[in-house]
Amino acid sequence: MGLYNTAMLSDAQRRQFDRLLEDIIAGLPDHIRRLLEEVPVIVEDEPDPGLIEDMGMTDEEFMLCGLHWGVALTERSVESPPELPDQIMLFRGPIMRLAAVSSTGTQRRDRKELEGQIRITLLHEIGHHFGLNEDDLEQLGYA
Repeated sequence: MGLYNTAMLSDAQRRQFDRLLEDIIAGLPDHIRRLLEEVPVIVEDEPDPGLIEDMGMTDEEFMLCGLHWGVALTERSVESPPELPDQIMLFRGPIMRLAAVSSTGTQRRDRKELEGQIRITLLHEIGHHFGLNEDDLEQLGYA
């Protein structure tokens, strides 16, 4: 799979990403931070190729930066069968690649761009947890 067959990230890149994510989470409103105590944020370098395939995507069509795994709060019912715990997944590699390319297609290495892309991806997946769809998230600027 083209985009996902990339070189491994360095330890320094992982540390930078994880520090930025921790700072972003620390800066969220209290009620959102409390939510993240119940919904783990799992960070991996790349999405599993099987996950991409299961979702019916190809890497040429879509760069998966994050994923909300579970049932949105708006779709839950006391009558629903028990589900595995929700989780939010973020993928370092796609987020870093997306942050490194400007809208004109030129390469950039800007910490603020990376921080912004991590924040948007995290808020996007939190939005899915609260039942927002892609159109809702786009209107909020989190698409």
